[in-house]
Amino acid sequence: MANRHLTVFALLGSAALAGVAVQAADTPPTSLKLVGDHWTAWDPPPTPEGAKVHTVVPGDTFWGLAATNLGNPYLWPQIWEKNQYVRDAHWIYPGDPLILDLQLTPVSTVGATETGDAATEEVAGVSAGGEGTADAQAVANQGAAGSGGASSSIAGVAPAGKGKVPVPLGSQDDIYCSGYIGSPDESFGYSVIGSEYEILSPQLKNRVYGTVEGIYGTVDSVKYNLTTGDILYIDGGRAAGLSPGMQFTAVAGGKVIRHPLSNEALGRQYSYTGRVRVLSVQEDSAIAEIVQSCDGISVGMKLKPFEAEPVPLARRGLVRPASAPTSAEALASAAVIVSSPVDLVTLGQDHLVFIDRGEEDEVLPGDIFTIYRMNRATQPPVVLGELGVLTVQAHTAVAKILESRYPVYVGDRLERK
Repeated sequence: MANRHLTVFALLGSAALAGVAVQAADTPPTSLKLVGDHWTAWDPPPTPEGAKVHTVVPGDTFWGLAATNLGNPYLWPQIWEKNQYVRDAHWIYPGDPLILDLQLTPVSTVGATETGDAATEEVAGVSAGGEGTADAQAVANQGAAGSGGASSSIAGVAPAGKGKVPVPLGSQDDIYCSGYIGSPDESFGYSVIGSEYEILSPQLKNRVYGTVEGIYGTVDSVKYNLTTGDILYIDGGRAAGLSPGMQFTAVAGGKVIRHPLSNEALGRQYSYTGRVRVLSVQEDSAIAEIVQSCDGISVGMKLKPFEAEPVPLARRGLVRPASAPTSAEALASAAVIVSSPVDLVTLGQDHLVFIDRGEEDEVLPGDIFTIYRMNRATQPPVVLGELGVLTVQAHTAVAKILESRYPVYVGDRLERK
């Protein structure tokens, strides 16, 4: 994950914060107070006797602590959930105590056996938090989930969020049945080359005249949209490194996406159509079963290795009030909605979209953006709603519209909360 570089310098004197300089768009909480021997924005509760406690040091993040203590950075919400006095997971402070006694709910894949027995897969819904760095003199560390700082203090916005418990921003289907924007000529290692349905129809022959073709030619029995449970064949086997239990995502190539503002080509839009699991392998081919179906898998579709990806969590706040939009100048170079996975013109709540920012632009799963429509030259932008980022590529991401006041269109602008 990309590091977000943050330096917050503070002069700690007579219980006052003398100066703050931030090298990022993120803004930490400003109401710091002296608790014990350190400055913090939070109110750490008494530590339970015998609990495993970690004292935050400069550079710590929920993301990094989860990687060190739980073996998986995606499990960072479990640390946050145990320490709910931290109201914004982006900011933790040197000296803050964090309880690490956790009942783990690991991100796990129930694998297949060597004999190819059917297996189901469950992935815990957690968030890809962002790694943060802090100067040794910092009074705040950038903690996790996304790069947005503290919640806005604008009237009508709830800094503490709608509830105390982080909630998932979508579902596994939103991630595994969406897609991505990639290279127009991206290559894939394997393809679907056939299915059982292609050989199920009888070959009817006339005893006198041989094979008889109708007005439409010889018709085979074909199921174009293969779904869960169907058996198909892959053009790679033992010699290509395949083995029973391996899983792949079926991919369908789409159109080349052009940026709605600059008209520059961003890449080709690829759609995920389902997931397959290898049951058995031969030397140069393999038999697989569809274990998840989105829009149906067709012969000829490409396959890429499946990567389990958790559903990001976030502690939701209220949508930015319509009476307090950001300025048009702030949106001049802002992120933009560039496409819809299903090519819808009018978008709204629960629809998925592609945006023109990704991991290398310091956008990560769990980030939340306010959606704006640019107005007439003399009028401020219109607040349309907000979306949450689900999964990212280098310079693009898939996001879900969480709330919408009006229809949302490709070309609408985004500002990170």
